[in-house]
Amino acid sequence: MNVAMIGLGKMGANMVRRLTRDEHDVIAFDVDVKTMTELAGESERITTMVSLNELVECLPTPRVVWLMVPHQYVDDSINDLLSAGMTTGDVIVDGGNSNFNLSKGRAEKLRSSGIYFVDSGTSGGIWGLENGYSLMVGGDEKAISLIRPLLESLAPEKSKGWGHVGPAGAGHYVKMVHNGIEYGMMQAFAEGFELLQAKEEMNLDLKQISEIWQHGSVVRSWLLDLIADAFCEDDELDSLSDYVDDSGEGRWTVHDSIELGVPTPVLTLALQMRFRSRQNQSFAGKVLNAMRAGFGGHSIRSLK
Repeated sequence: MNVAMIGLGKMGANMVRRLTRDEHDVIAFDVDVKTMTELAGESERITTMVSLNELVECLPTPRVVWLMVPHQYVDDSINDLLSAGMTTGDVIVDGGNSNFNLSKGRAEKLRSSGIYFVDSGTSGGIWGLENGYSLMVGGDEKAISLIRPLLESLAPEKSKGWGHVGPAGAGHYVKMVHNGIEYGMMQAFAEGFELLQAKEEMNLDLKQISEIWQHGSVVRSWLLDLIADAFCEDDELDSLSDYVDDSGEGRWTVHDSIELGVPTPVLTLALQMRFRSRQNQSFAGKVLNAMRAGFGGHSIRSLK
């Protein structure tokens, strides 16, 4: 099956590689010409284009274009594809982390032009090339049927790791909640290992403990595997900063929990802790210290 992939970051490039391994032909486009050149040299099944107009002209109909661009560039990409000539029966897939409300709006906009919009929440990161991707797909059943061969190739197995979860917007909604859960799991591991490290009298080997938990433990997971790998490279993690960014999905998850009146204290606190990680000094901590000193005479640390 022919597909165009727009956006060749690490994840997009690896998705191209996985598709070509399963004998799909891929037309690739990215603003970074160097990335396209490198990828094109890997397989005869990969063709690169210098413009979206050329890409649309070369794709057989019905065209399938898969976007792996940052969410702030999705609308521009869609508009460019429409200008390039995508038409009735074609399919645009957004495989990035877009807000589900925007995905619903994009589907409605494209429906008036007879173009299908599919939102695919995509999990797997840079490891998806070997392990396959978890794909949470929203959209019209006819469009899903059309791109099914691609989904089966990208997933860990043809019948596992992917599913049509609902109408347009549902794919990105499920991925949003998935990422909110991920925040909570990551925060729990981080706090647990900090507690272990703080028990200095026991001189605990965190690398050893992470490896023990990898086998038979109820907390064994890929996230734990990543922790164990990190300790193998740097047992004190001295080379890492404690600054933790967020890409938006956690915020959207918490916002929707408020809108729905569904309590999500763990997910919410995990997001807040990411904000806390970005503060060199917490002003709130200073206020807390001032109160403790004021009402109880507790000793406090001074920077001076």
